[in-house]
This record gives sequence, structure tokens and C-alpha cells, in this order.
Amino acid sequence: MNAPENGLHGTETDQTYARAGFGAAVPRGTAPVLVVVDLTRGFTEPDFPSGADLSVEVEAAAALVRAAHESGAPVVCTAISYTPAEADGDAIAWLRKAPGMRSLRDGSAEVALDPRLERRDEDHLIVKKGASAFHGTSLAALLTGLGADTVLVCGATTSGCVRATAVDAVQSGFNTLVVRDACGDRARGPHDAALFDLQAKYADVIGLGEGVELLAKAR
Repeated sequence: MNAPENGLHGTETDQTYARAGFGAAVPRGTAPVLVVVDLTRGFTEPDFPSGADLSVEVEAAAALVRAAHESGAPVVCTAISYTPAEADGDAIAWLRKAPGMRSLRDGSAEVALDPRLERRDEDHLIVKKGASAFHGTSLAALLTGLGADTVLVCGATTSGCVRATAVDAVQSGFNTLVVRDACGDRARGPHDAALFDLQAKYADVIGLGEGVELLAKAR
């Protein structure tokens, strides 16, 4: 199985997963859409409590965005953002488990997209309240309207919002690819484990070069 090189698999594990029928290749279509998950300053800059230095991953994501812009492939960015009532209240269960996310408030610096992505006016923005970019949003309908036959996912964090979005993408009927070089997390262990599981069951985990090539060839 073409799993990420993360030290989480060996001969016995590979045999177990192969016997279960995991790890088949995902088809590549000709109408890809790039989904950039939560590369907002609150996650990509280490000075914010919820952030880490994701400069390398943002640079890789920016290369994907540039390739999409050059070919005309659609780009969808996502951001977590809460109203004051949501951030200060008790209506959102996730905030009880992860209270640090309460700082992601509408209009704050934390929820602004990282400027290194060079987002354009024609790029779409999905504002979400939880991990998956599909849950409670119009993303599935948007991708259908854009004619997507393949969804490339990148962003932060790998083990959280990227994984949840990729799982929901395939469950929504889209062939799903995750670009490893453009995904970041706060720790290596969760990052590697998430990529391993995604490759096994839900998506193909691909390199930056393949991601750029697929977007560049978009019809």
C-alpha cells in the first residue's frame, strides 16, 4: 500500500490492511477543485495560541493556489469563525472540548486567511463552525455546482479539519486527494497518523508535484 512514510506501518500492518482491501487508487478526473482548509493566521502563525509555524506548508498550498489560478480551476478556502454569542456562549459543543477555539472570532486577526495564499476575489470562502468543511455548510452543493470530479484537499490541521473534510468529501461522492506537503499540524505524530489513515481508507495522499500538475491540466 502506498502509505505515507511515517513509521506507522510495517510488513504485518501492510498485510493486515491489504487483506482488508484498503489502499486502492483514487481516480484522477479532469475537473479538479482545490479546497484549502483553515490556513488562517490563527493556525499558521506561532504567535497565536492555536497556531504553529506552518510557513513551509503555506508555501506549498500557495503553489497549489497559483496552479489553480493559472488553469482556471476553482479554489475554495475555509475558515473557522464564531460570532460573539457563539464564542462566549455554550451552544457549540466543540468549544467545550476545545475552548482555545473561542478566540477565532468574526473580524479578528486569527480568522483572516494567511496573505501568502494570494487569494483572489473569484476564490470561494466557506465559513464553518466545526472540523469538517462540509458539516453545516454549502460546500457539497458548491462543489457540485462547480462540476468537480476530483477534490484536492490541503491545509490545517492534518489530524483535525483536513482529515474531517477529506472523509466527508469522499462520503459526499467526490474522488479525494490530500496533498501531504501542503498539510500541517501542531505535532508530527497526529499528522503522520492522519495521513496514514486517509491513504488507507478515504483518499490518495499525494505529493505537491502531482497536485500542481493535476490543477495545471484542469479543463
